[in-house]
Amino acid sequence: MNVRLVLSGALTAGLLVPVGLAAPATAGAKPAPRGDVVSYVDPLIGSSNGGNTYPGAVRPFGMLSWSPTTTKGDQTDTGAANGYQYDTTRTRGFALTHVNGAGCHPGAAGDVPIFPHVGAVTSSPTADTTDATYASDFSHDDEVAKPGRYSLDLANGARTSFAATTRAGVGTITFPKGKQANLLFRTSNSLNGSEDATTRIDAKARTVTGSVLTGGFCGRRGNGGGSNKFSYYRLYFTAHFDRAFTRTGTWVDDSVRPGTRSASGGEGYEKGAARAGRGSGGWVGFTSGRPVTMRIGISYTSQKAAEANLKAEVAPRATVKKVAAAGTKVWDRQLRRIEVAGGSRAKLTTFYTALYHSFLQPNITSDVAGTYLGADRKVHRLKRGQKAQYGNFSGWDQYRAHTQLLALLEPRVAGDFAQSLLNLSRQNGGVWDRWVHVNGPTRVMNGDPSAPTLAGITALGVDNFEVKAAYDSLVKQAIKPNAAGLSDYGCPGQCAGMRPNLKEYLRLHYAPQDNCHCWGGAAETLEDSAADYGLAQWAERLGNRKQARYFDDRSGWWRNTFNPAATPGAGYQQARKADGSWVEPFDPTSDLGFAQGSSATYTWMVQHDVHRLSRLMGGDAKAAARLDEFFQTGYDPTNEPGIHAPWLYNALGQPWKTQKTVRDYMNRVYGTGPGGLPGNDDLGTMSAWYVWGALGMYPQTPSRAEMLLSSPTFPTAWVHRKGGPTITVKAPGAAAGTVYVRSATVDGRTWRRSWIPSRVLNEGGTVTVRVGTKPTSWGSRPQDVPKDR
Repeated sequence: MNVRLVLSGALTAGLLVPVGLAAPATAGAKPAPRGDVVSYVDPLIGSSNGGNTYPGAVRPFGMLSWSPTTTKGDQTDTGAANGYQYDTTRTRGFALTHVNGAGCHPGAAGDVPIFPHVGAVTSSPTADTTDATYASDFSHDDEVAKPGRYSLDLANGARTSFAATTRAGVGTITFPKGKQANLLFRTSNSLNGSEDATTRIDAKARTVTGSVLTGGFCGRRGNGGGSNKFSYYRLYFTAHFDRAFTRTGTWVDDSVRPGTRSASGGEGYEKGAARAGRGSGGWVGFTSGRPVTMRIGISYTSQKAAEANLKAEVAPRATVKKVAAAGTKVWDRQLRRIEVAGGSRAKLTTFYTALYHSFLQPNITSDVAGTYLGADRKVHRLKRGQKAQYGNFSGWDQYRAHTQLLALLEPRVAGDFAQSLLNLSRQNGGVWDRWVHVNGPTRVMNGDPSAPTLAGITALGVDNFEVKAAYDSLVKQAIKPNAAGLSDYGCPGQCAGMRPNLKEYLRLHYAPQDNCHCWGGAAETLEDSAADYGLAQWAERLGNRKQARYFDDRSGWWRNTFNPAATPGAGYQQARKADGSWVEPFDPTSDLGFAQGSSATYTWMVQHDVHRLSRLMGGDAKAAARLDEFFQTGYDPTNEPGIHAPWLYNALGQPWKTQKTVRDYMNRVYGTGPGGLPGNDDLGTMSAWYVWGALGMYPQTPSRAEMLLSSPTFPTAWVHRKGGPTITVKAPGAAAGTVYVRSATVDGRTWRRSWIPSRVLNEGGTVTVRVGTKPTSWGSRPQDVPKDR
């Protein structure tokens, strides 16, 4: 999901002057020395401008992410969707879990904020509904964010520093001398509230333990009829301290209870006055002036598992410095999945931060012992061969760019992720949910994104999961109606049914706006067409040609919502009623019949069928001219259904416009600093788009491994598939001004096509792209353009 950012006029293909010009780097340059890659990552990128990233300490795919919960004066709200907004410089704690870049406000998680309070606890922190007392201002001058480590000095005098492992972390807090030093565990105060929470203090053992029962993804949404106000996971935590407690206390709602050692009570899932003043937590006190070190572990299955996770990952005498140093090495190895040579420091920072954000999800949800919480809220154990269970699948977003990058760089993780989604579907009555948070089906967005996701993963050679079982299950979801598909509960935004009103869809060959039980009929038709194309491609690879032909036919049903007479001058995607009539009045800029987008954007959402779309528009030349106009009059680079649009020129025989348009957007809407993302990162989707653009390639469709070619931004890039081959991408003379492809070779042989076959990614090879400052006709011949089938 995305906050809209509409750019127009200057971003016409071929018209925008690149910004941030840098001198060309030499093709013979070497990648950065060990350890240096991490220094290019700035976790604060995307923390403003609606990027909704978080800057806290986290490891690759980590369960624990220790980061601030900022406040604008409402304890039931936060500074941004995921707890942190750069221009909101007041915090009420450092929470243990986060989701990178989710679009609704608040998004999800933000569990168990821990706050160093300087002064006595004389009233209930939950009663501090405006965060006036139990919160502190801070300055970015006192903030340091690095991969795996985060520190912040607060205006109240407390100094904090945190480092993370996968399921645990260590933090050091130093309180100022001469004032009471108390550490608050705001156990019930997850971003969207909570159903229940417990806090227990053991002064003898010097531990604080507890849990929060929560969920409520997108809990403040005005629509959905309460469909988002439910719990689906309990997060357990255990915190061990290196110093004795000088005092203890707890609170429940507005009652403060000094000297007590246990409390329970949730906040509910309402907002504002309906939730304010509810909840529970506890605090422990220390002698001021000396640092306090806390080791903390978390789990979604049990208190015992949280303890085991902590024991396995953080040694009893671990320090922030040692854990952070180990994290630097882990992140260096992870980021070196792609090594680049050349480029300015600003470009390296933008690139490696995008890659960093791409590796924040999916998130491990299983314990070191292999246990995990299922969609049925029961504890399960990993299947033989599965290394980890993963959660957090922003399907509608991620299937368009992120999951393919994951499969390319981390095939083992991608396979375990696919198995994880299959596991969750089995625990959810066979239903593959569109948006999974931790273990919970949230029903957010529309379409059937698991189909193209897993099809794309298998296209990139990933097979370490139950491939046939997953395929069969997704086929069943695509052909057998489910009772929930006739429900309007949660609509729009979180409609209960996956493949809603499937019987009617199969009868009409489109989703009717007046009987869809979905967010928008035209959008649902397009999404299901893309999903069916994924199943067709997957069936072909499995040798099931009958099903391949069936789903290939269904993948063309998007034509049934394309109205060639939508406007006097052009055809568009348009919502349609069950009786066949078009929904009127029609406006290409309207979102009627669409989900978080307009017809103007969704009309191009046929990556798998570009040539049929072009014929409906009057041919490639007319389609390209319409695409030119689209970029002139309001293209939204943050809107997932259109993020592939700059690459469509390759299929239309004008690849030089892809090269220019992609580079223009990379320069204009991505960069360094907090505003360096063009909108919600959406669990790494927008970051992954940038990584692909920098490599000069992009998936032709989400469910295949062929790549469209453009101009790389670095003279050399080495793409290392973990456990597999290396793909080398060379672009001698690459620089900000050398936008256009002059010629190309693949493994030393002349290459005139504007795409490369899947074998290059799956078997390795060298792609050399010679670039220049002027457009050329390379890749424009009819035989050189990518084919849809």
